[in-house]
Amino acid sequence: MRGWSIPLGRWFGVELRMHTFFLLLAVLCLFYANAAGVGASAGLALWVLILAAVFVREFARVVVAAWFGMRLRAILLLPIGGLFAYADPESQEQAAHGQGRLALTFAGPIANLLTALVLTAGALGASGGLNLMALPVITPAALLRSFIWLQAFLGVLHLLPAYPLDMGRLLRGVFASAHGSTPASRALAGLSQVLALVCFAGLFYHDAILPATGFFLFIGAQLEDQGVMFQSVVDTVVMREVMLTDYATLSPTDTLADALQRSVHSLQEDFPVVRDRRLVGIVNRQRIVDQLRVEGNGYIQGVMTRNFQVAKPEDTLGTIIRRLTAGKGMSLIPVAEGERVVGMVSVQNLMTSMSLLNEQRRLERIESGN
Repeated sequence: MRGWSIPLGRWFGVELRMHTFFLLLAVLCLFYANAAGVGASAGLALWVLILAAVFVREFARVVVAAWFGMRLRAILLLPIGGLFAYADPESQEQAAHGQGRLALTFAGPIANLLTALVLTAGALGASGGLNLMALPVITPAALLRSFIWLQAFLGVLHLLPAYPLDMGRLLRGVFASAHGSTPASRALAGLSQVLALVCFAGLFYHDAILPATGFFLFIGAQLEDQGVMFQSVVDTVVMREVMLTDYATLSPTDTLADALQRSVHSLQEDFPVVRDRRLVGIVNRQRIVDQLRVEGNGYIQGVMTRNFQVAKPEDTLGTIIRRLTAGKGMSLIPVAEGERVVGMVSVQNLMTSMSLLNEQRRLERIESGN
């Protein structure tokens, strides 16, 4: 989610990010306003209304997720909606197969359609002169009418059986129960690509809305498909398979100078600090260097971090990644059986370990096939 996105802060403990495609959409809105003969401010206003329509549906979905006890870690806003990153596998399972999946599916469309109805009733009741059927229905020259149709369009769009739209997520969950997660994701991603190509046909009718929708639908399907595949992998890999077992440790009574000399001959960035094979702390190589520069030589026990998390060999990689993400500045998680350290998981080596594990599994599959 962090790639190609802009952070919007944390809201009630959930990280909110906006995909940079929204910036591309802002440029398109400015061109649209210029073609319609209105000012740039009207184009930016139309962009804000699109963002507001997405906020309406995502707020409704967040409320439903909280009602059913689903814990969210982050939300990525796209012009066609939002992608949820769940804080734990239980919440993800609840969203895909649990009791709340129907409510989560229809919360967004209902919120958008109800908002469109309320705006229509308010506009007609206030003036009675609003022509909802004037073409084009979405234009920077008529912002109120555009906002109504944006809400209605977004609500109806997510009732289509395409991925990552709300109905597509529901169908993926149904198909996954019968055929498995990977075949279901691939089938829905293929259906989404077909629908995206249909939307691109709007170019022949000089309609900018449908091609833009098809583009963002295609990209959204790719993003969520990658996320689902990644999640399915990390939740099946356990620490015993990827933890480092060949590593250097330090003692609390080691001097900083001795530790620096040892780190010169090691590729490690972080070192477990152990006493009688019992983990008592963690120290970073840069911390050692900084302390030597500022205060001179001393002992490791004076600079080591005593606030750390410990993993078990049977913990999944997904659980550890969530711990590393939640822990500010955390780059190392020791793996222990009881109080004895048996390995460690480092951000520095995690991707290398995963790549090598994938290659090992591929060779095992080839050998078993022979």
